[in-house]
Amino acid sequence: MTKIKPDPDGPEAPAEASCGERTYHELLVNLNPIAQPLASRRLTRKLYKCIKKAVKQKQIRRGVKEVQKFINKGEKGIMVLAGDTLPVEVYCHLPVMCEDRNLPYVYIPSKTDLGAAAGSKRPTCVIMVKPHEEYQEAYDECLEEVQALPPPL
Repeated sequence: MTKIKPDPDGPEAPAEASCGERTYHELLVNLNPIAQPLASRRLTRKLYKCIKKAVKQKQIRRGVKEVQKFINKGEKGIMVLAGDTLPVEVYCHLPVMCEDRNLPYVYIPSKTDLGAAAGSKRPTCVIMVKPHEEYQEAYDECLEEVQALPPPL
């Protein structure tokens, strides 16, 4: 790996390099057709903060296999799914499982950002956030907003 030197031509180059993150609207281009209900930009940020707090308390389930196993065991929490996961067949059964068990679920635009919020360098397509007293206020706020979203058709 080599370091990339900034272009001495002007101040525009470092400004573009520091803006490595894509905006919410740019991420919406890559969404799957099944990504409903989709979290707003504000709710997405709240969910990322809640996930970061849950990671510190080790109160998350990450990945399709692990999340599916704990849904079947009856664990409760907010299911956060990435809307840009392909192929859709990898996780399209999870929303049905959530609806059968009355678990709240929501889609966010990026699996890369979801993995980063969970403290991982790998993209993650699904995370379940479990309630905990350390971040109960943030969890309840997210839960309330997720449940207020319109159900998918």
